[in-house]
Amino acid sequence: MKSIWLIARREFASVFRSPQGYIIAALYLGLVGLDYNLRVLGGGEKFSADILKGFFQELSGFTMFVSVFISMGLIAKERENGTIPLLLTSPVKDYQIVTGKFLGAFLFLALLTLATVYMPMLVLVNGKVAWGHVFAGYLGTILLGASVLGIGTFGSSLTKSQIVAVFITLGIGVPMVLFWMLGRTVDRPLNEIFSYLALHNLHFSAFRDGQIHLRDIVFYFSVVVFFLFSATRTLESRRWR
Repeated sequence: MKSIWLIARREFASVFRSPQGYIIAALYLGLVGLDYNLRVLGGGEKFSADILKGFFQELSGFTMFVSVFISMGLIAKERENGTIPLLLTSPVKDYQIVTGKFLGAFLFLALLTLATVYMPMLVLVNGKVAWGHVFAGYLGTILLGASVLGIGTFGSSLTKSQIVAVFITLGIGVPMVLFWMLGRTVDRPLNEIFSYLALHNLHFSAFRDGQIHLRDIVFYFSVVVFFLFSATRTLESRRWR
């Protein structure tokens, strides 16, 4: 556990030692703020609950998108810079490397996501905020982002190019987001399977509406574990090449 935490701290700190982390943060917070004012608050008077639903719906999309770019260099950058042999020959196991890097990226993502909390708080100016709704919305958004980070970690483990890692992550993540559309066009039981595997629609809607279901938490955790396991196996296979 100590090795995982040390790697996570190193990865988290590295974000603030390069312009890339600040650029990602500025773009994310700027676009979320602009979208909040134009799309969420725009369009006339709305109930507070509707504003929160709209906010988390929009925030989830930005969070998935930024997770792709946060994760693209987790392992690919080590290969690109020629530092991967140092990691592989250090006294840590492959799962510790993968988990530590994922946790470092997750901490940065969580920090970015929670930095938007002032936006739903603006509702207090003219209305009331259901704190349970806010908690559920952020929990779902962070879990959704963690799932994309898991996919991105796997994508980053397959290549030494960060750009290629982005396309691999999108190639896996976009179909998983759109599975709900496929679920509407096929018959049972395939429709239920595709609907359940959809990364966003079925499992995030409850969080967006202020509800927390254990099945949705389990699903997102399962996605993270599966892709981190896949990334670990990829790292193990490349170790012996």
